[in-house]
Amino acid sequence: MTGETNELLNEVAVYYSNRLAQHGQTAAGVDWRDAGSQILRFDQLLTLVAANGPYTLCDVGCGYGALLDHISKLRHSVRYVGLDVSSAMVDAARQRFVHNPNARFEISSRPDTLVDYSVASGIFNVKLGRSEQEWEEYLLETLDMMNEVSTRGFAFNCLTSYSDTHKMRPDLFYADPLQLFQICKSRYSRHVALLHDYGLYEFTMIVRR
Repeated sequence: MTGETNELLNEVAVYYSNRLAQHGQTAAGVDWRDAGSQILRFDQLLTLVAANGPYTLCDVGCGYGALLDHISKLRHSVRYVGLDVSSAMVDAARQRFVHNPNARFEISSRPDTLVDYSVASGIFNVKLGRSEQEWEEYLLETLDMMNEVSTRGFAFNCLTSYSDTHKMRPDLFYADPLQLFQICKSRYSRHVALLHDYGLYEFTMIVRR
């Protein structure tokens, strides 16, 4: 990871630590509008996994562990590792799941082991003061990492460039879903699905190995 990326991630860590301090362990604490849309995103990402048997999953940008809450309610058999660059988020998640032997949380942006699947929800949205080019480089670097560590596939979501222009904010990153679909098809796998029909101004990309 480059020094520039480390600097970027430090900025992201400060941003989300402040959100957690302001809103607590809620959807707003990880910069989502409400819990309902948060769960809707999780359901799109989890179309990646084959839940008829045990699997391992890395949650990149795990926050306080809301995805693991949802997976537990679905009764999946999962060994979970949550990564976040915010130490405050990781501390909160560790406290919440201290009694779960199949979950661990690390202050990191890359897992220390291979997993079946990796997912990233919301980590590409808030670019703060970074340029479009800087943020795109960070996004692709992260996707390359997820591809390297995931033996069965990975999934992520982004705000869509098809959003209503008058509602778009300069501090947010709106990705071109068609461009990312082409990148994923040519760079990672022939088995790629683009989900852009679930009622939010965003899309989810599913990449299966």
